This record gives sequence, structure tokens and C-alpha cells, in this order.
Amino acid sequence: MTEQTIFSMSEGLIFLILLALQIIWIEAGVRIGRHVRSKVDEPSKSPVSALQAAAMGLLALLLAFTFSMAAQRYEVRRDLVVEEANAIGTTWLRAQMIPDPFKAETSDLLRRYVDNRLEFHEAGIDQERLRRVYDEAAQFHKKLWDQAAAVVKTDIRPITTSLFIQSLNQVIDLSATRVAAMLNRIPMSIGFLLVFVSVMTLGLTGYSCGLGGRRHFVPTTIAALLITATIVLIIDLHRPTRGLIEVSQQSMMDLRDSLNKPVP
Repeated sequence: MTEQTIFSMSEGLIFLILLALQIIWIEAGVRIGRHVRSKVDEPSKSPVSALQAAAMGLLALLLAFTFSMAAQRYEVRRDLVVEEANAIGTTWLRAQMIPDPFKAETSDLLRRYVDNRLEFHEAGIDQERLRRVYDEAAQFHKKLWDQAAAVVKTDIRPITTSLFIQSLNQVIDLSATRVAAMLNRIPMSIGFLLVFVSVMTLGLTGYSCGLGGRRHFVPTTIAALLITATIVLIIDLHRPTRGLIEVSQQSMMDLRDSLNKPVP
């Protein structure tokens, strides 16, 4: 299963697939345990319980480690949206200090650029739409920088021009930083390892139940539900443009509304 396939699946489908996988391995473990129960004496059952506890500890460690990685990346993406909105807003304010016609043209470009940044998020996993947004952003960067170069040649106030260019440079840098943050995901190998350890651990739990002669349906099912829910939450945090937990674009939308207000 590729990363793109996981990105295109709904949370409910991922949850059902993982839960079914967990329960299947529990049931397989129970049946194997019952099958070999008569051949295993009591002293030989103790190591199985110890191995089960060790596997549960390893699974808990992996879940905590992976969740921390996903949450950290989510926070970085969220903070970058606010930082980029602030940088664009600062650039717009400083653009009001440069002479016309550059002020009007730059202000209009920045208003349209905010729409581009919102579309960058809305594009989700649509690769064709993302490429178009990237190309449009690059065109905006070139046009804005051309405006800055023209201002340098005409504006005799070096401090005002320098402040404008500094904030514009930050806007361009943050665009690339946001793209890099979106692509900075948890390695698929870690995700597959997490699923592998979880099914092996629950399979071992089922095996231990089978050796004891009891299925323990409710506790094992609850354990499967909790582990599956945690893995789905990690996957949801892993997908910045899709899912129940999306990176808020409120600061960028507030900026758009602010820039589109008529000047009194």
C-alpha cells in the first residue's frame, strides 16, 4: 500500500481495515493457543505472558513515539500558516508606504496571493491542482519581486524600500517552507512497523488467551479498538490537507477579509 493510497482513503475505511486486521490476528492467536494448549505444561505458559507484556510495552513506546512525531509536524504546519499570514500582512502594510503606481499594483498582487495560499491548502492531494497552485505562486513571487526592483530604482527613501523588500523576502521564503513542511511526513517504514507490531502483539495476546482456555472477547476487542483508534489518529495528523484534523487556515482567511475591506 503506497502513501498516496493511504492519503486518498477515508478515516472510516482505514479504521475498519485496521480493526479487522487486529481482530483477525487475535482470533488466529486464540485458535493456535487452544490447539497447542494440551501440549504445553503450566511452567511453559509463563514465558508467553512475559513476552506478551514486553510486546505491549514495545507497542506503547512505538505509539507514543509516532504520535509525538505526527503531533510535532502538525504544530509546525499550523504555526507556519500564522507566520505566513503575518508576513503577508506586514508586507501589505509596508507596501502602503511605497510610491504609486507600485503601491496599488503590489497591494493587488498581495490580495490575490492570499487567495493562492488558501487554494494551496484546499488543493489537498490533487496533484494536478497542486502543481497549478505552485506555478501560480512562483508567478506571484516574480511579479512581486519585479515590483520591488522597480521601487528600488525610483524610491529615494532607502529605509522604507529596505523594510518592504525584507518582508517580501520573508513571504517568498515562507512559501517554500510551507511546501517543505507539508511534505515532511512520518516515514512509511515507521507506519508499517507500527501496524506490524500492533497485530503481532494482539496476536500474541490471543495466543495467551487460547493457552488459558478463555477467549476474553470484551477486553481484547477493547484493546483492538483503542490501538486502532490511536493509529488512525496518528494517520490523520500525518495528512495535513485531509481528515478530521486539518491545519486551521483561519488566520489566512482573516487576512483575506482584512485586505479586501474597502479603504476609508
